[in-house]
Amino acid sequence: MRVKAYLRLMRPLNCGMMGLAVLIGEFIVLGGGLNPEASLLGFLTAFTLTGGSMAANDYFDREVDAVNEPGRPIPSGLVRPGEALALSALLGGIGLALSLSSWRLFQGFLAPPVAGGSFALALAYNGWGKRFGLPGNLMVSACVAVPFLYGAFMVGLTPSLLLTLFAAMAFLSNTGREIIKGIADMEGDKLRRVETLALKYGPRRAAQAASAFYLSAVGLSLLPPFLGLVSAYYIPFVALACLGFTYTSLKAVSRPEPGEAKKLKRLSLLWMLLGLLGFMAGSLSRPVIS
Repeated sequence: MRVKAYLRLMRPLNCGMMGLAVLIGEFIVLGGGLNPEASLLGFLTAFTLTGGSMAANDYFDREVDAVNEPGRPIPSGLVRPGEALALSALLGGIGLALSLSSWRLFQGFLAPPVAGGSFALALAYNGWGKRFGLPGNLMVSACVAVPFLYGAFMVGLTPSLLLTLFAAMAFLSNTGREIIKGIADMEGDKLRRVETLALKYGPRRAAQAASAFYLSAVGLSLLPPFLGLVSAYYIPFVALACLGFTYTSLKAVSRPEPGEAKKLKRLSLLWMLLGLLGFMAGSLSRPVIS
């Protein structure tokens, strides 16, 4: 029971998606290949740092979760607050140590500062950044975009245009999801006086803003095939993700309610996963336009 509670603190799906983003970054800059040792280090770095930031998030959100998510490990009593903080420190230490290994083994000199800066930004968001609404949302999205770039830095290379576009799409789509989460968590966010768009301007305006970010990501997704940067394998996965984000946008605007927003924020993770698969598949074979 205790192990399951710790895993729930870490949110393994989120950790795995960030690890996959690092592999995509490495795959692209290496021209469609992976270095097994670098891949393992990169995946584990992203996995542990994300797990550490998630555990810290639950620690700082324990009062809000008592209202919004009473079944979470801390408010349910399965994990003590101090244990969540200790887990965050342990995972963060492991992740930073792994990033130093990339520096030593692959001349990834930027890997440690990028990993450390990203983890520090995540902790800053958890501690105080989320109180500032949209700026806090942007902080989280920056942490989601960085793993793509880290995949290049880890092996001592510079991110390509394609990789930068993928990172930008992740940034935009995740910002939409963060705003939707603000609608879902309105009741609990009032306790900490979090200035989310939903509380500051109302759920309808927030839903419109989330839709703008989602649809911006959809629009940006057209550039890689248009510029001949990806293969045809990119299209089916990203097309499904784009349809999903469009559906989420329409539902959010038509029903800007906390209950609906909780469903949509979960669905958004599925669309983001499809996008990740599309990013990887699009790096295979020859471009759509050569």
